[in-house]
Amino acid sequence: MNTSTDRRIAVIGLGAMGGAMAATLHKTGWAVTGFDPSEAARAAASAAGIATTASLEDVAGTPYAVLSLPAASIVEATVPQLLAKPGTVAIIDTTTSEPATSKQMADLAEKQGAAFVDAPVSGGRDGAAAGSLSAFVGATDAALQAAEPVLLALTGGKFSHIGGPGSGNVVKLLNNVLAAANLVSVGEALGVAKAYGIDPATAAASISEASGGSKVSANMYPNWVLTGTHDSGFSLGLMARDAALAVDVARQIGENPSLLGAVASQWQDALAALGPRADFTEIARTVAPAITPAGAPGTAAVA
Repeated sequence: MNTSTDRRIAVIGLGAMGGAMAATLHKTGWAVTGFDPSEAARAAASAAGIATTASLEDVAGTPYAVLSLPAASIVEATVPQLLAKPGTVAIIDTTTSEPATSKQMADLAEKQGAAFVDAPVSGGRDGAAAGSLSAFVGATDAALQAAEPVLLALTGGKFSHIGGPGSGNVVKLLNNVLAAANLVSVGEALGVAKAYGIDPATAAASISEASGGSKVSANMYPNWVLTGTHDSGFSLGLMARDAALAVDVARQIGENPSLLGAVASQWQDALAALGPRADFTEIARTVAPAITPAGAPGTAAVA
């Protein structure tokens, strides 16, 4: 497998996450070239001092590449183009992708002496900007070694080697569907608290110090839901997709997680009511509208 000390890296996908990761790599001394089909995304990266290109062909054969893409199908179309020229050492795919795709891409890269690791991340745009993301890594030992310099730059060492190719995708999807379930359950609980005349913020703070607490009750509801800001930077459309995909991946191997399936269905209902561009924390507007300043979909905002 290829090795290199060359710090040239391509970042493919310059949206909220990819753009922030590109900026972090740039600040830590990597020679970054960003690609995105969106002119606006390229302009935002350029304003941060990052070199960009409108052609994926221009970054083929770059020693390292980070992918931050919206779907597995785009990963499948992108990786062969990056490998079309010699020189690739490691491709680090931070996309919340599908395990079968990652296995196929890892096989393809290995045949060309390169590494491919699935490394979907958690921590949002703030974690990406700070280089403090968490990553769920699926890779062979050799591929992980090749990709480690990039993983260290993006996570500060907060990555877990889950297992072979595809395993990072599986655990990331499980993480997301659990977060999806928690967003629903905390919302419903705080709705009950309010019906009893209890301030939802007080209830959330108290629960967060006890066994029912979580990042959802301690941070997401106080910061994004109860304030009505809903500005996490992660869309409802993507979370609904991830929840559905987690259940689908389970069913492919004969598992039938009934509670998670019910949660995925609730997210599809919210998607229909609010649309894919809504912030994912707006699920509260469908499961507990009384605690959100904007209220239920289609109603006037609470003064």
